[in-house]
Amino acid sequence: MLLYKNYISKCILGSEIAYVLCLLGGFIPWRSVQGAELHHALFETLPGFTWLTFGSVVWGAILIAILSALFGLYMVWMHNSSLVK
Repeated sequence: MLLYKNYISKCILGSEIAYVLCLLGGFIPWRSVQGAELHHALFETLPGFTWLTFGSVVWGAILIAILSALFGLYMVWMHNSSLVK
């Protein structure tokens, strides 16, 4: 049986690390201008996100944490419920 707290906290940690790495990826210098614009536009599909404003970065981190927690909750429930005899 998986523990909710452990699994959800690992999901949140992993997704926040990926979020920061993806934000940093927006500054890769060898991309074309169109590639950089596409990268920024993909982030702006997050509700309320404007590329690289402080409030948007914080809001994006909060949103990613919430979505990761929901994903972790669902995955633990699916795993644990499949083990019940």
